[in-house]
Formats: sequence, structure tokens, C-alpha cells
Amino acid sequence: MMTGGHVPVLLEESMAFLNPQPGGIYIDCTVGTGGHTQEILDRTGPDGVVIGIDRDPRAIEMATERLAAFGSRFRPVRANFVRLAEVVKESAAMVDGVLFDLGASSMQFDDAGRGFSYNEDAPLDMRMDPDAPVTAYDLVNGMGERELARIIWEYGEDRWASRISRFIVEKRRLKPIGTTAELVEVIKAAIPASARRRGGHPARRTFQALRIATNGELDVIEPALRSAATMTRPGGRICAISFHSLEDRIVKRTFLSMSEARLLTKKPVAPGRREVEHNPRSRSARLRAVEVLSEF
Repeated sequence: MMTGGHVPVLLEESMAFLNPQPGGIYIDCTVGTGGHTQEILDRTGPDGVVIGIDRDPRAIEMATERLAAFGSRFRPVRANFVRLAEVVKESAAMVDGVLFDLGASSMQFDDAGRGFSYNEDAPLDMRMDPDAPVTAYDLVNGMGERELARIIWEYGEDRWASRISRFIVEKRRLKPIGTTAELVEVIKAAIPASARRRGGHPARRTFQALRIATNGELDVIEPALRSAATMTRPGGRICAISFHSLEDRIVKRTFLSMSEARLLTKKPVAPGRREVEHNPRSRSARLRAVEVLSEF
């Protein structure tokens, strides 16, 4: 869902594969600030409907304000998209297409107080849903060293995971690590100076790992994609935009295993040079899509 200045990523490409039609019913599973949803509503007029799901109440608020002119054609729902079947059952029998824009949004990164960014000092939170019970603070200060190292390695793919975990545990013995700035300093201390000079910000991978673990981001992708397939009419499309290899791997594997769907993207679709220049945060985006052939 990573967008720069709230600009929807791979907009034209995702619309080409989703192929929204006038009068259709579509689901935007990560509505964010409503950029993709607005485009779908524009293309499905005069009576098409978009059900916009997001677990972040601020996203729902911003999207609702942005899309007020569409009236009842936009139906916002605050929920985790893993509850897709439950949400759709309340609103429609079957839908014509589903869009997933995975990961965190720039709105969340740019809100310094929420603790997503390693560039801003804030409490260690990182929750997409502010009512969720577990924060990044809980993981950093409560997990065992081996489990913390596993998360940083698996979700952040950081070669220094064990060393970072050890430094975190040593630091928190003195006092809890309470802010993003404190955590960044621990990570910098753990990574040798020669390694810190390449590969971007030294805390990037650890912050990604903690955000994914805090929000259970990877756990919900496959069940949500499969749920989407069961409620999409034959001929309808399911599109998923990923922002790192872990997400894309799950999307690829799940789409390939859907015997009742036809893969529309042999390779993931990446943003063009012009989009990357305009929105550098789109650089890592990858789009995959399937067409549902028969009822699941």
C-alpha cells in the first residue's frame, strides 16, 4: 500500500487487469486514502459499487471524506481483510473483482507518532489497527532472543538478525527500549560500520520485520486471496500489489495453486520509469492478477 503523497501505485496497470465495468461490484481490500477506489468508482458509474476495507480507522475516515461525492456507491468497512467473506456476506452475494494493495501506506509512515518510521522519533507502536493488543514495543521488549532473531531474519531478511537481537536483549536488560530512535541506535550499534555504509538505512529491515510481525501481515494474505476467489463471479478478476519479496512469494504461490482461475500475469508487473521518478516509493511494487473461470 506504499504510496508517495497518497498517490495510488500502479494505477493504470491495476485498472487494466481488474477491468472494472459499469454497474459492477468491487472490493478494495486496503482502501488507504481511496486512490484506487476513486478510480474504480469513476469507471463503474453511474451505479457501480466499491466496498472499501481497511483496519486503520484513520484510513477509513480519509477515504470516506475523499469519496463523499459518490454517496452510497462507496461502502467503507473497518476490518482486517482476512474477514473478507464476512464483510461481503453483509453487502453482496458475489462481486466482480477484488483488489489487494498490501503492506503499510505512506499515510501510516508519514504519521510520525505511530512509530512506523525509523526516520522519526516516536513510541514503538507500528499497529495498523490502533485497537490491536500487541505493539512493536511488546515484541522488542518481551520476545526471547532466538524468536526475535527469527522474526528479523524471516521478515526482514537481515543477515545481522542474530546480532541485532542479541544487542536488543542486552540493551533492554538495562531499561526497556521505548522509542523508535532508541531502537535505531541499538541496531546501528549491532551492525558493523562497514556494513552500515551500504544497502540503505541500517534499521530498514528490522523495522519492516517488526511491522509485519506486529500486524500479522503475511499470515492473512493467502486465506484472504482464497476467500476472494470464492466470492468473485466467473470472469471477474483478483489483483494483488505487493511491496516486498515475502508478500509477492505468497501471492504468486497462491495464484498458481488456484485451479479455477487463469493467471493473467506470467511475471509480476512493475512500475514504469516515469512512475518511479514521480513516486520513488513505488519502486518495489509488483502486481499479479488472475481471472476467475468458474465458481470455487
